[in-house]
Amino acid sequence: MEASLLSFPSFKTPSSSQILTLNRPTNPLSFSPLRHSTNQGRHYRCLKVAGAISRTKKEETVETVKEQLDKCYLLAGIKYKGFTVKQFQELRRSLPETSKLIVAKNTLVLKAIEGTTWEALKPCMKGMNVWLFVHSEEIPAAIKPYRDFQKEKKLEDNDFTGAVFEGKYYGPDDFKTLETMPSRAEVYAKMLGLLKGPASSLVGTLQAPARDVLMVLKAYVQKLEEQGGGGGGQ
Repeated sequence: MEASLLSFPSFKTPSSSQILTLNRPTNPLSFSPLRHSTNQGRHYRCLKVAGAISRTKKEETVETVKEQLDKCYLLAGIKYKGFTVKQFQELRRSLPETSKLIVAKNTLVLKAIEGTTWEALKPCMKGMNVWLFVHSEEIPAAIKPYRDFQKEKKLEDNDFTGAVFEGKYYGPDDFKTLETMPSRAEVYAKMLGLLKGPASSLVGTLQAPARDVLMVLKAYVQKLEEQGGGGGGQ
């Protein structure tokens, strides 16, 4: 019986160039230490630049708030959540020139008012606020545009979150006091009426809260100064 011979293909040791070819990754997106290091460095540089820009914007916002506080009579917060861009633009247009509306984070506003009388505004530093800066003594006239806007757009939930006037904090439930303050013309009329009326009326005014008395006297002094200035030029 003849024995059948099995033949096997001959094995040849691969060359060094073949080994390198076999070990080289075929996927062009495969990991490369050099490429990874370069991309990582570029990513860190981008983060560093973005962080610097963010810090600059924050510093600019704080400075803007500080500038608005100059000659500011009232600073109030308004609940901003839910406002559309269109509504915000309409609101800005409805305000008098003496009022300024600014969107800023609570932390940045708090940083700007730190160490000042405006720091009393801390209780309303919650949620999203848009800030109303009033550069006029006519407080009711400055608040009224937003009240009208709020009623027209049915924004009952977007109420005032608080305000500071003459160093005193007014919560949402205290705004009636601010909204019913007498205007300058009303103060003038009241002062003139007191001067023409009996002494008892003047005594009654002097017994009123100090804030009211101060407003009356301040208006009267200013009126006299205006009259004196006008008379000197004739």
